[in-house]
Amino acid sequence: MLPRRLLGLLGLLVLCKGQEESGAGESCDNFTDLNLSHCFIGTSLYVRLLLYTRSNLDCGRELNHHRLSSQPLFNLSLPTAFVIHGYRPTGAPPIWIDHLVHLLAEQEDMNVIVVDWNKGAANLNYFTAVTYTREAALNLTGFIVTMQEEGAPLSSVHLIGVSLGAHLAGFVGANLKGKIGRITGLDPAGPMFTSATPEERLDPADAMFVDVLHTDMNSFGLRGAHGHIDFYANGGADQPGCPKTIFAGYDISRWRETLLHLGQTKVFFSTTATLPYRKLSYRVDMVTWNQYLRWGVVYIRLHSGRNFTEARIDHKLLRFEQYTSTRLLAQFDDDLQQVQKISVRINTGNVIGPRYKIRLLRIRFTPLERPERPLMCRFDIIMEENMEVAFRPLPCDSRL
Repeated sequence: MLPRRLLGLLGLLVLCKGQEESGAGESCDNFTDLNLSHCFIGTSLYVRLLLYTRSNLDCGRELNHHRLSSQPLFNLSLPTAFVIHGYRPTGAPPIWIDHLVHLLAEQEDMNVIVVDWNKGAANLNYFTAVTYTREAALNLTGFIVTMQEEGAPLSSVHLIGVSLGAHLAGFVGANLKGKIGRITGLDPAGPMFTSATPEERLDPADAMFVDVLHTDMNSFGLRGAHGHIDFYANGGADQPGCPKTIFAGYDISRWRETLLHLGQTKVFFSTTATLPYRKLSYRVDMVTWNQYLRWGVVYIRLHSGRNFTEARIDHKLLRFEQYTSTRLLAQFDDDLQQVQKISVRINTGNVIGPRYKIRLLRIRFTPLERPERPLMCRFDIIMEENMEVAFRPLPCDSRL
């Protein structure tokens, strides 16, 4: 189970910007709103820091970079999270900013500071925006040093960077010798960073803890592992429900399979295309007893009346032979509370020649997120490769 705070962060990037509100007589400081004309002309870097706390969640307050004691809402005894956006090819404010601010404030009483470097990030020339990340990092580093001088420990600082913002956060962490408490990189940018050295991009040495979420590695995201722990949503490439353009959002939820690699942890999870993004997972245990060795991909459907949901287990070819026990993770987009029928198909790719039979001595379905539901079993099923077989599930303590 992923930490609650991280789950909130993983789901934030698909939601639309809410309407800004302020109390009577209050004047809010809003994120810089530019348009394509600014991007065509080009913008020069200007960094603004917008503070949000539980007492002003819908009304940002711009901070003075040097006189922190004059900011009554900024409580240096609380943890501080900095939210850093990335490249803005249209100049518009990120649609996810407001929701992220609220999610962070819900988890803990803290200062949330939105780092607005839209003037700088809003350039049609991507390489100009990349150049500005170093300068913006120096600006933010100076502010955090001032925080430290006024009593805030670096361990209480959490930098959350999206795309180019992830590398910007890494530069800040490197400037502070890796003493920042945490950096979260959400889909770190790939272009101009793919062949970069650790000093030229986000790296585990940039903070005491660095976690990275990958959602677009096949397009604009950075491939590989670049944190103490790296999360790969749906393999880290295209996300369900997202348009495949630079303007795309991100759909995130959960499941994890953890492995250690060179001292780093990789976590893989799958999502659906719509809220709540979470898939229903079953552990499927099969014991096969077929005469000939077969390799294949497994398709499983759960049926309830006219409704059904399907899982395709194709991350690797599975081996089916005499008396072989196979354990699978099957994930379904829909939660059918009463499963009345199950159908299974094993595709071997055999399109010529005879269809070989595959015998299942037992197949058992264990609901992983719904422990109150009974296990479902079936015994001694004869099926042909590439052909679907359907059966009514039985309680695992009974046999036909």
